[in-house]
Amino acid sequence: MLFKVYFQESINEVPVRENTKTIFVEGESKRDVLSKIAERKFNVEYVQEVQGAYLEYEQQNENFKVLEI
Repeated sequence: MLFKVYFQESINEVPVRENTKTIFVEGESKRDVLSKIAERKFNVEYVQEVQGAYLEYEQQNENFKVLEI
């Protein structure tokens, strides 16, 4: 499954919507995805499964990349 992770780069700062970034990560579950990115010290806001029409929409974006871990 593919998940979209919304995060802030600094774990020490308060989340600000304008600074939110996203990455796509393959995993079996949300917990699996969080364990894969734990070493990066992101301040994770939300993890969302991406599938169907939403996945097709995201794939049309020129910046669409799946993080290889």
